[in-house]
Amino acid sequence: MAAEVDHPLFARFAEFIAAQEGPVEQDRRRETLAGLSGRVIEIGSGSGPNFRHYPEAVTELVAVEPEAHLRAKAVEAARESGRPVRVVDAVADHLPFEDGYFDAAVAVLVLCSVASQAAALGELHRVVRPGGELRFYEHVIGTSRRLSTLQRTLAPGLAKVFGGCRADRDTGRAIEEAGFEIERNRRFLIRALNEVPAAPRILGTARRI
Repeated sequence: MAAEVDHPLFARFAEFIAAQEGPVEQDRRRETLAGLSGRVIEIGSGSGPNFRHYPEAVTELVAVEPEAHLRAKAVEAARESGRPVRVVDAVADHLPFEDGYFDAAVAVLVLCSVASQAAALGELHRVVRPGGELRFYEHVIGTSRRLSTLQRTLAPGLAKVFGGCRADRDTGRAIEEAGFEIERNRRFLIRALNEVPAAPRILGTARRI
């Protein structure tokens, strides 16, 4: 499939930010992926910052990345990781895999930017086997009225600059509406001034029902 996402400037910015991540953010990635095994699909893998954190028990990892620059970087990261990673050109709302093929799915800082959360999560529900897992670490709408109002005000303009990212989405609810049951869900704020519009995060595990 030809790439359907073209954000050349943001792609390079995202690559730079991933390369600058400190130990706290690396720990969050490891927490998200801990205990995974079998066949796993990751949507919006970007330049591949998660690859080296996958457990050895993951026997096959398919990384979906539709942006050409990031996909090329993901191929390099896959090669360097020494893990069984296959990088594919596809979009989250049209995954070229059969029903129930994967044991688990991973979404890290991507459900904020997909065109339709319902479509992307519906596809993940389809390709993950019954009882399989969805691991997620995402931007999310804040619980305080002041912060959520600020996010909704800023989101349209920021989305134009940051590759469609909408930090004002209620991603936890969208996961449940797609047919997953959230088993673990940790909410926290990123304590950095430049992260205010995207400060609220959720990290957890959901089960495909």
